[in-house]
Amino acid sequence: MQSTLAIAGAAPTRQKSWPAWPVWDETEEKLLLEVLHSGAWWSLEGTKVAELEAAFATLQEARFACAVTNGSAALEIMLRAAGIGCGDEVLVPAYTFIATASSALAVGAKPVFVDIERHSLNLDPQLLEAAITPRTRAIIPVHIGGGPADMDGILAVARKHGLLVIEDAAQAPLAEWNGRRVGAIGDMGSFSFQASKNLNAGEGGMIVTNDEALADQVWSVHNVGRRRGGRWYEHTVLGSNYRMTEWQAAILLGQLTRLEAQGQTRSENAAYLSTLLSQIPGITPPQPDLRVTRHAWHLYSFWFESAAFGGRLLTELLEALEAEGIVADESYPPLYKEDLFTQRGRGLCQRCAFDFRAVHCPVTEAAHAQIVRLHQNSFLGTKADMDDIAEAVAKIQKAWGA
Repeated sequence: MQSTLAIAGAAPTRQKSWPAWPVWDETEEKLLLEVLHSGAWWSLEGTKVAELEAAFATLQEARFACAVTNGSAALEIMLRAAGIGCGDEVLVPAYTFIATASSALAVGAKPVFVDIERHSLNLDPQLLEAAITPRTRAIIPVHIGGGPADMDGILAVARKHGLLVIEDAAQAPLAEWNGRRVGAIGDMGSFSFQASKNLNAGEGGMIVTNDEALADQVWSVHNVGRRRGGRWYEHTVLGSNYRMTEWQAAILLGQLTRLEAQGQTRSENAAYLSTLLSQIPGITPPQPDLRVTRHAWHLYSFWFESAAFGGRLLTELLEALEAEGIVADESYPPLYKEDLFTQRGRGLCQRCAFDFRAVHCPVTEAAHAQIVRLHQNSFLGTKADMDDIAEAVAKIQKAWGA
């Protein structure tokens, strides 16, 4: 049966390309030309950043929004705005992009790694209390892949212990938990507009909150420590220039015009693919919590059981899928195994060294070995594209699992 696989020389399941990313047209071109001809290329003179902030706050059902250079910087800005620094601890999931944890190191705080739920791949609220110490100041849940974390459970723990909740919603514009858009469900939250994201400006980020005092602090940190209404050379807090340019805002205003329709297409295709994959032995498609009223589908992650594929490793499955014309990759490694943390996690405060060698998060480690990820642009096509994905996985399983 293996001779039927493309990796063994047979014809691949799919020979056409996937939907291109980014998507753009004369809308972005017109907006960029408006910035060019205005001569106001930075946010302190132009209008596009302010327009984007207002539109994004409305989109995510937040009172305030602040556009910044990127999503990684947004996390650090929020921690600084909250006054978190040396000696403090921040609870973060072990399964996420490194910026969620490195932002804590960047302000001198210690990231404390907490394991994830198997079904959602998000921070497990039931494990939070055991990780809390007198030094804990905040929890950073990540809405991984665009799927909201259990905000009910996380907020219950946070409020009980007087902790801030800072949402890392980098991958989750439009996502909803119990009918509420993510980002400002907690105390504040951030989004990313990096090149792969569902809203793409190459780089860029946004911070949202419903708390006016926090909004003012965020604005100050992102604008070199100035205060609203203050003098140009008046700097009241430690900040830096994290301002977004008018160019990025112009592109994002164009991208916003397609976000809703693209989101609906992704959702329909993800639901259809889940139906197909659920019929293949050894494959478990995503199983969002019933309280997830909208998933952003930046990533589509499914579990692969090696035993149903003849004992093959994830790397072998990914290689076989690539040969079949399916674009997929492995998921995040456990953050505490990254060199930054195995080398005792020195952050901003060089006198503080954190030893993460004893950290063990079993679900995170299983996810790294068993999760296959598909990216958002694959879901901007048709049901026929989803058929190709399912056909390739089924073909490999049949060949290896016999």
